[in-house]
Amino acid sequence: MVDVHGMIERVEDFTARRRWAVVGASRDPNKYGHRVYASLLRAGYEVYGVNPNADQILGRPVYPTLAHLPVKPEVVSMVVPPAEAEPVLRQCADLGLTRVWLQPGAESAEAVRFCRENGIEVVWDVCVIGYRRRWHESPGPELQP
Repeated sequence: MVDVHGMIERVEDFTARRRWAVVGASRDPNKYGHRVYASLLRAGYEVYGVNPNADQILGRPVYPTLAHLPVKPEVVSMVVPPAEAEPVLRQCADLGLTRVWLQPGAESAEAVRFCRENGIEVVWDVCVIGYRRRWHESPGPELQP
């Protein structure tokens, strides 16, 4: 991985954290929101899906917003368009969430600037699925369709 934005250390820190929220988790297995969610689950992470239009994904409850989560995630992965990511970033700041991974397609200059100005560590231009190959694999839980 080329360290374009000085992010190798940040990525290592984020992936060492085990409790994640995936904003934009999707029921559709063809969408990246589903792939990111399922990939993290298979790697043995504690993952919470956030999607106001879904009740369950892979047999697990999904929450309408970050504020509805039963626990505070250590990392928030966003798999939504920039226009949807920016209001969620404000919610992250309000909730004291300090690590955000903007998946390719979710990032914008404004989103990255907001994170920097509000004390939120941010990863962008790196896909968590592509990086996952370097993580320690674990069997993870049984995933239901």
